[in-house]
Amino acid sequence: MLLNNTMGSLRKPLAFLARDLSLMLSYRLSFFLQFFGIFFSVLMFFFIARLFGPAATPYLAAYGGDYFSFVLIGIAFSGYLGVAISSFSSSIRQGQMMGTLEVMLVTPTRLSTILVSSSLWSFAFTSLRIVVYLAVGALVFGVNLNQANWLAALLIQALTILTFGSLGIISASFIMAFKQGNPLNMVLGTASSLLGGVYYPITVLPTWLQPFSHLLPITYSLRAMRLAILQGHSFAALAPDMLILAVFAIVLFPLSLVAFRLGVRKAKMDGSLTQF
Repeated sequence: MLLNNTMGSLRKPLAFLARDLSLMLSYRLSFFLQFFGIFFSVLMFFFIARLFGPAATPYLAAYGGDYFSFVLIGIAFSGYLGVAISSFSSSIRQGQMMGTLEVMLVTPTRLSTILVSSSLWSFAFTSLRIVVYLAVGALVFGVNLNQANWLAALLIQALTILTFGSLGIISASFIMAFKQGNPLNMVLGTASSLLGGVYYPITVLPTWLQPFSHLLPITYSLRAMRLAILQGHSFAALAPDMLILAVFAIVLFPLSLVAFRLGVRKAKMDGSLTQF
């Protein structure tokens, strides 16, 4: 009975995943070009690291002192934020354009299942891209991953996906309610790139600006991920950042579901559920 219930609960998410995978594979050239793009992106930062890397070394002692390794983790894992704040909104828009959104919302399927399932492929594909980033960095450019704590990295990855995914659902709520691009995407994306430590450690920022970095979940995600992968830190050493990420996730996930329900309710009251 338990097995049947488990398989039943997984059937719908897997159906969403299979649909999106089939759609992606129908555009094979675009699918493979994205992986070629990863190589050129990594190559560009490799040369940037050769030019500016030595100047950044004093700021990178906690991560091993190598700027290329530092920025490789940053550009790879920041992809989760990008896909989070875009995938849910894109799924909503696609459902409106295809006329499937309203149908899904009137089925017995839980709203949380629809939301999570609609973004499964985006997060799965981003995870695959991260593996390619790390493989290219290690096999082609000599990044040392021998001491990585992969178990801790997987837990940090799960907390990151849950936290960033919650932000993405809140972003999609704006689309559902107002049918317009929302300011959250721009503000969150810009602030995370500038203050979150994606391309440089936050310690290079002016002292008065650094506290704002600590308001962003990406700061804790990238710091913990770099320490786990590049330095092999233990769970105990990573616990402070992981705990803060967990708090973000615990607060933001239920809040995001409430926000989306309110967005759906407003769209139904306005009669604009299928408008885009």
